[in-house]
Amino acid sequence: MLKDITVGQFYPANSPVHRLDAGIKLIATFVFMVSIFLVNRFYVYGIVVAVLAAIIAASKIPGKYIIKGIKPLRWIILFTMIINMFFIPGEVLWALGPAKITVEGIRQAFFMSIRLILLIVGTSVLTLTTSPIALTDGIERVLSPLKKVGFPVHELAMMMTIALRFIPTLLDETDKIMKAQMSRGADFESKNIMNRAKNLVPLLVPLFISAFRRADELSMAMDARCYRGGDNRTKMKEAVIGKPEYTAVFITIVYMAAIIALRFVKVGI
Repeated sequence: MLKDITVGQFYPANSPVHRLDAGIKLIATFVFMVSIFLVNRFYVYGIVVAVLAAIIAASKIPGKYIIKGIKPLRWIILFTMIINMFFIPGEVLWALGPAKITVEGIRQAFFMSIRLILLIVGTSVLTLTTSPIALTDGIERVLSPLKKVGFPVHELAMMMTIALRFIPTLLDETDKIMKAQMSRGADFESKNIMNRAKNLVPLLVPLFISAFRRADELSMAMDARCYRGGDNRTKMKEAVIGKPEYTAVFITIVYMAAIIALRFVKVGI
């Protein structure tokens, strides 16, 4: 299951989406996330899915790679569906004592599940098509106006990118520790919850130690190279805003305007 997590990973490819400026992709992703919460009809989600599918196709990322990123969160999605089914009041379809499933609950359950899946896939496309260095520069440019009020923009961008970059590293480390513990008799697949919890202790302790050690090594390496960041720091690749970026901005504006307009159209479910 650990190898199914794609958050923080970069999928190298020569596509129009990969070549887009990271700052533009960040803004477009934020707009996409906001648009998901503005949708209040199922048919509008069909439009959102079509737009997202077109972006994934343009990015040349295999569909199975995107689906693989959803698998680790399937239990969270299922739990969200169950909570909405049983706790949203409305027309009762099935009841057993205090437990009731309503028509509104089923609708809301599917609504929230679709929303979660779209959020996961949409944000995954950003990290899969943007290298960590480009992502750092993009975050810094987008938040640069906050520098005028003394906000540590560069430090925040660096911390966020390092955190994303180390997700795959820590997952790989977790997998190695799990295999080592399983060779010593640890059972991470037991149906007994208490046994599984006890077996997590010898997994978490070395994982935390490894994470702190890697963080210490990274800070020492940055100090050894006299890294300071912030002002007067040059970049290997300067941002160039061209026709593709203007086209992406135009498409984003049209998309958001359509979502806002459709929110107030009383058609469909």
